[in-house]
Amino acid sequence: MKNHPLILACLCFLFSTFSLLSASGDGKDVIYLWPNGAPGSQSFTNKESVRIAEPTGDHVVTDVHKPSITVYLPPPGQATGAAVIVTPGGGHREIWIDHEGYNVAEWLSQHGVAAFVLKYRLALATNSTYTVDRDELGDMQRAIRLVRSRADQWGIDTNRVGVMGFSAGGELAFLAGMHYDNGKANAVDPIQRLSCRPDFQALIYPGNLYRIRVSAKSPPAFLACGANDRPDISLALPKVYLKFKREKVPVELHIFSGVGHGFGLRPTNTGEIANWPEIFDEWLGQNGFLKKQSTQTANKRQ
Repeated sequence: MKNHPLILACLCFLFSTFSLLSASGDGKDVIYLWPNGAPGSQSFTNKESVRIAEPTGDHVVTDVHKPSITVYLPPPGQATGAAVIVTPGGGHREIWIDHEGYNVAEWLSQHGVAAFVLKYRLALATNSTYTVDRDELGDMQRAIRLVRSRADQWGIDTNRVGVMGFSAGGELAFLAGMHYDNGKANAVDPIQRLSCRPDFQALIYPGNLYRIRVSAKSPPAFLACGANDRPDISLALPKVYLKFKREKVPVELHIFSGVGHGFGLRPTNTGEIANWPEIFDEWLGQNGFLKKQSTQTANKRQ
C-alpha cells in the first residue's frame, strides 16, 4: 500500500499530540510545555525522581527536565471561566507537589476554577545548569501562554488567567507579574504569540521578597503567610502589601496566627488556616475573576 500524504499528515499530528500528553498518578492529563524539549534541556535524558517525605508522606519531585502542567478542570457546568497556574515550592531544589500543588488544584477545580500544577526546572538542584530568571521563569511564562492557547477547549476566559505560588513558587509567581510580554505576533510557535501576563497573582509565603517590584501595572495580588514564618517573609509581606496599596493595585493580605512556613493545603490543617482557600476564592469573586465580563472591561485590564 502506498503512503497517502493525508494519512501521513494525520499520523504526524497524532504523534505530536501524544508527545504532549501523559497521565499523572491520579489519571489527570499532564501536558509538556514544549513538545520537542524545553530550551536548553534537549540533551538531558534522565527521568524525574520522586521521594516520599516522612512523616507527612508528601511526594517530592526532583530532576525536572521536561517541564509540564497537570490539568485539573472543574466538573461539567461548574466552570467560572477563571484559571490558576499553581506553582509549588521547594527552595528551587525540589518540588513539594502534594500540599502545595495537587491538593490545591483539586480544591480549586471543585470550586469552579480550572487549575494547572506546574512542574518547573530547578535552578538550585545538584549540578543544575538552570537559572531562576531564565529557565524557571521561562517555564512559568510558557505555562501561562499554554493555558491561554487551550482556553476554548478548557472553558477559560483568557482575561482571567492567574498564578499562585508557594515559597520558591511564590517567587516565580511574582516574577511572572513583573516580567511579561504580549506575545510575539510573528512567532513560528503559535503559543508564543500569546500574552504571558498573569491577570492576578496569589503569593503564599513567597520567598526572596527583596526581589519584588510593584508598579501601577502590576496584577492584583492576594498575599498570605503564617505569623510564625521566617522574618524575611512574615515581616516583609506587610511591606509588600503597602507597595501595592501605594500603587493603587487591588491587594489583600492575610497573616495567620500560630502558623509557620509551608502550611499549604493539608487534611491536617485546622483552625483559620484550613480556610485560606475559601478566603482566596472570595477574593477572586470580589475582584471580578469568577464572573463573565464584558469585552470593554476585559480590554481595560490588558
